[in-house]
Amino acid sequence: MIPETLKNRLSEDYDIEILNVRAVSGGSINRAAKISTNRGDLFLKWNNSAPDDFFEKEAAGLKLLGSAGTALRIPKVLSSGKPENGMPGYLLMEFIEEGRNGDSFEFGRNLSKLHQTGTDQFGLETDNYIGSLPQSNRRHDEWTDFFVEERINPQIEMAVDSGKLNSGILQNWDRLAGKLNEIFPPAKPSLLHGDLWGGNYLFDSSGSAVLIDPAVYYGHPEMDLAFTKMFGGFSREFYKGYQSETPLEHDFSERVPIYNLYPLLVHVNLFGGHYISQFNSTLGKF
Repeated sequence: MIPETLKNRLSEDYDIEILNVRAVSGGSINRAAKISTNRGDLFLKWNNSAPDDFFEKEAAGLKLLGSAGTALRIPKVLSSGKPENGMPGYLLMEFIEEGRNGDSFEFGRNLSKLHQTGTDQFGLETDNYIGSLPQSNRRHDEWTDFFVEERINPQIEMAVDSGKLNSGILQNWDRLAGKLNEIFPPAKPSLLHGDLWGGNYLFDSSGSAVLIDPAVYYGHPEMDLAFTKMFGGFSREFYKGYQSETPLEHDFSERVPIYNLYPLLVHVNLFGGHYISQFNSTLGKF
């Protein structure tokens, strides 16, 4: 299951001998496994066609989330590598056993604390990825400029160039973009997970929330919260926990579909299908 070239790398460079392998979900992009080793249970994922810096950027994102010092649990990264000489790109991390129940209130409260980790500009010092797509993080002083130029415009351009969206959609988007300064409430740049849907967190055996598969950058905190509502939303207790630390701004629910134009476009570009009509319908409401 695990390529011999990757086994050899782990053995030669990290003295890791694999004793047992159990396949686990790696999402729609990567292959993944729980590996029992001479150094305990670990989590390994790999991809033969990943960009050279794909797993390096994910590792950096996990480390940045961990550096915030919140009670959110972030998997510790042991090593990562790029595809080379027949070896796939890979990411090796601690294995975290998933629990049955979790404290959603504390999850929300601690996400708010993560969002209190800030910086002076929106963006990040380096680009990274959301899913398998490149994510531009060029820095901006204003959130609206960042959202338009680094989030929506590149994805719309990609979708139009591939024929998934009609170029006529640009007129509708330009009309909405011109209103965003009046729609988005002021906010300081906050550290975001960046891809916070229900498949990118779990609760460990002690009930603590664990964040995985980030697409980090510094953005408007409402962006992460809107993302949680992309596929039905998290529990009520989660949002209560968040608001116990940071009350939501007025009319947040009305802004959610605007923020979520970004993940919708990502899904348009990755999967097409019904996401195309969903994006067109959502944008048409504004």
